[in-house]
Amino acid sequence: MNSLGALALAALVAAPAPAAPTATLPEPTGPHPVGITELHLVDHTRQDPWVPGAVRELVVDIRYPSSRTGEPARFTPPPVAEVVAAEDAAVVGVDPGELDYTFPTHSSAGTPAIGRHPVVLYSPGRGVSRAFGTALAEQLASRGYVVVSLDHTHEAPAVAFPDGRVARRALPPSSVEVSKRIMATRVQDTRFVLDQLDVLAGGGNPDAARRALPRGLGRALDLSEVGMFGHSGGGFTAGETMVSDRRIDAGADLDGSMGYSQSDRDFGRVADEGLDRPFLLMSAGDHSAASDASWQEFLRNHRGWSRQLHIPAGEHFTYTDHQALLPGLVARLGLDPAVVHPIIGTVDPVRALAAQRAYLTAFFDQHLRHKPQRLLDGPSAAHPDVRFLG
Repeated sequence: MNSLGALALAALVAAPAPAAPTATLPEPTGPHPVGITELHLVDHTRQDPWVPGAVRELVVDIRYPSSRTGEPARFTPPPVAEVVAAEDAAVVGVDPGELDYTFPTHSSAGTPAIGRHPVVLYSPGRGVSRAFGTALAEQLASRGYVVVSLDHTHEAPAVAFPDGRVARRALPPSSVEVSKRIMATRVQDTRFVLDQLDVLAGGGNPDAARRALPRGLGRALDLSEVGMFGHSGGGFTAGETMVSDRRIDAGADLDGSMGYSQSDRDFGRVADEGLDRPFLLMSAGDHSAASDASWQEFLRNHRGWSRQLHIPAGEHFTYTDHQALLPGLVARLGLDPAVVHPIIGTVDPVRALAAQRAYLTAFFDQHLRHKPQRLLDGPSAAHPDVRFLG
């Protein structure tokens, strides 16, 4: 279950069957309107690792500071929304029509880009759509970053290509070896996206069909300052990519382990080797360096700036848009809030998202814009749900 989660959906079974509620995400708080465009990228040098005979194809969203607002982009395109809704609904036997993932976001499609800004990549958790990092991506873009969110094709529930194809999840049964193959693929995907951003910043158009790009987009990318963050497996991806690609200057792991097997101490390179660049660790619930041997190993080997921030009353999906969306679902359907506690915890959802936005922005402001941030020096009364662990 990768979107709402089985527990939240199970509550829908016992509830009356109203029309699908209209979901919303909090507005970004930065001074810039947020524009968005999509790129279809084809790596002709690489075979797809999950589908024999196919080349590797990716779809990425680029959010950027814009000069104006326009037609809002949807949270997910209808073909993806249908697949995710059907997948979720099948688990508990509800009508997929009760779930709507096509609500409007605060990103405007195709509006002009302005200025020149550091670039931040976003990688979602394993088996999760890139859409569920929208609130953080919009916040960073509104604060003056170009944010590139990528799906890992055939690992995400569905990826919609501009020619109408929908690539469904196609992973083999889970194992340590499959997990290692997934991570190797994710790192290759991320490095390929960086290559294509170089093309874009140089005045080219890397889109497979050469679709028109927003005015000023290429000029907006300052690739001399690049960061990366991700949730769960996406945070692991950020670290693993940084080990092999020095183009990424700072990274953040939002509640993701850095190992394939804790019991066998089978960790990734980022844990075994550490990094010499800034890295932020954010965790929730019962996950932290105290319980994660891969984080302990990483911190032993790390040679750069680091912070460990913890939200004790949160849970794993606190670091996704579920934290913003699930409370609204509970309220609209009159559900017992306890049904979502294993997913997003008991933390106040408004404060939790505000804290994530503040600390992630401060981290990239300090390490990509080189502006020291007092928020990173110690606990803040403005964010009482966050603990400093190191």
